[in-house]
Amino acid sequence: MLPVLNRRRTELTQDPFDWDLDRLLNRWMGEAAWPSSAYAVDIHEDDDHVYVEAEMPGFKKDQINVTIEQGILSITAEREAQSKDGVKEHLRERRRTRYQRLFTLPTTVDDSKVEARFEDGVLYLRFPKTAEVKPRRITVK
Repeated sequence: MLPVLNRRRTELTQDPFDWDLDRLLNRWMGEAAWPSSAYAVDIHEDDDHVYVEAEMPGFKKDQINVTIEQGILSITAEREAQSKDGVKEHLRERRRTRYQRLFTLPTTVDDSKVEARFEDGVLYLRFPKTAEVKPRRITVK
């Protein structure tokens, strides 16, 4: 399973200095300069399944959208900023946030039988492999 596109988007402030600093650091240090710009994903497999585990701290289950279209797995998480009326704010770093990651599914998985669960800020997806690609034991006589 390979990432096809790395669409990471967070709302930028109106201050152009913030955007330029973000761009310069990403160019100088690579995408790892800002680990908060997207959630971390682990993908692994065994003989029967392909597993995707995505860390999504601070999100609730209803803020996560998982879709599969034409062999592309899309995991999107979005939350709105929470504002409190009548409160004077001194610092506001928690604003509207939207993350999206896209992955090409291998043709060896059956995407109609995906199991998904969200537990302790981690999204777990389990894709069963098709019968044709599962290893078969051949008895030698």
